[in-house]
Amino acid sequence: MLALVIVLKVPASLQYRDVAMRVVAAACKIYASDARTEGPGLFHEQVVSAFGEAFNNALFHAYRDLPEGQLIVEVGPAEGALEIRIIDDGRPFDPSTVPVPDLDALPERGMGLFIIRAFMDEVVYRPGPPNALSLRKRF
Repeated sequence: MLALVIVLKVPASLQYRDVAMRVVAAACKIYASDARTEGPGLFHEQVVSAFGEAFNNALFHAYRDLPEGQLIVEVGPAEGALEIRIIDDGRPFDPSTVPVPDLDALPERGMGLFIIRAFMDEVVYRPGPPNALSLRKRF
């Protein structure tokens, strides 16, 4: 578990996405306020965007066609970075099977993992149960 961690447990439902996004946004302000980040707002925007994509992926992929479950979100500082963990009991997946999107085609879907990897410094997925996705962004 992360030190000084904020923990949020929510039903794996789209109606709780905004609550989770606000918690992550607030954590960015709390933990990154004294750290030197890439520029005003950029750290926050990238972390919140990556988290939103990860949250959506858990809802739409891990829990697709399953009874409603829950998501646990842990957010805290870790070794000069902000770390977010999303834990679920849905279906595991193999991130290496997700193709890199064709950006020239401007795809409407299939961009989530690409965005997460582009905005975060470290992305580690551990299949479960439970599944755990760890996202790190250095300050």
